[in-house]
Amino acid sequence: MKVVIFEAEEWEAEACRALSGAHELTCVNARLTPKEAALHRDAEAISTFVNSRLGADVLTEMPKLKLIATRSTGYDHIDLSWCAAHDIAIANVPDYGDVTVAEHSFALMLAAARHLVDAVERTRRGNFAQEDLRGIELRGKTLGVIGTGRIGRRAIEIARGFGMKVVAFDVMPDERAATDLGFRYLSFSDVLAAADILTLHLPATAETEDLISDAQFEQMKPGALLINTARGNIVSVPALVRALAGGKLRAAGLDVLPNEPLVREEAEVFRGPPLEKENLEALVANHVLLRFPNVIVTPHVAYNTHEAVARIVKTTIANIEAFAAGAPQNLVKLQGS
Repeated sequence: MKVVIFEAEEWEAEACRALSGAHELTCVNARLTPKEAALHRDAEAISTFVNSRLGADVLTEMPKLKLIATRSTGYDHIDLSWCAAHDIAIANVPDYGDVTVAEHSFALMLAAARHLVDAVERTRRGNFAQEDLRGIELRGKTLGVIGTGRIGRRAIEIARGFGMKVVAFDVMPDERAATDLGFRYLSFSDVLAAADILTLHLPATAETEDLISDAQFEQMKPGALLINTARGNIVSVPALVRALAGGKLRAAGLDVLPNEPLVREEAEVFRGPPLEKENLEALVANHVLLRFPNVIVTPHVAYNTHEAVARIVKTTIANIEAFAAGAPQNLVKLQGS
């Protein structure tokens, strides 16, 4: 099988060469774009990370494609309808980063609670003044967790270690986990109202898009913190800007933003078709957000530890090998399949 690995760093390419014995393997450092896809029209299996947008404009350039092995748990960067219509299977990495992402959520939480970025930048300039650096403790605070899957449950474990109270919402409550970990399930609205700090751990779906918007911020406590290491489009950025500007939120810690590829490479705005009004507004709001002193943004690196990326590569190789052997694993459920 002809396999092409995109967005492959040198160490990743080295690890993926385990596939080269049984398959024709190509490793490419670049993201998968229509131009790159056209250079690999005979690919039967490809692997990308979330920085590649796999829409019809890309996938139509690869007529022999049978498998997309995404090196991520989420797959909102892939056009699922196109794949279903063209019999392209998608395999993901469902379990690699629960510890990694949950720990990054607390890194953001602590940094926001203690003004850590401002404090470090100030002392690097030789300024040891303490004005406006008074923070808050986590102990005794109520953490609201939206989504109690693997990552959410790991975040709850950490929170309990900090002496926090925990309330949570999930469309499929796990009452045994609630008993074992010592938290309570509440309604979505009640979690918003109770949380001193709200952390998001749920996938990007049609139902979760703009799940946190003006109405939800209005329900939250004045001075609450928001942490998002899940997906950018779960939070309405214009609404978040309004909540911060109006003083509703104390701070926000974000590892994800909507339209991340456009934020990273703004010239892309002028290369493709005109942005829809909603996407353009979100892009402008992202730039406003980045200027808030009480907002910490990291570049989608919550997953990025040596341990986690090693698990990603190992599972991705296994996904490709299993598919080639006729026993596919970790397949994403596609509509109609």
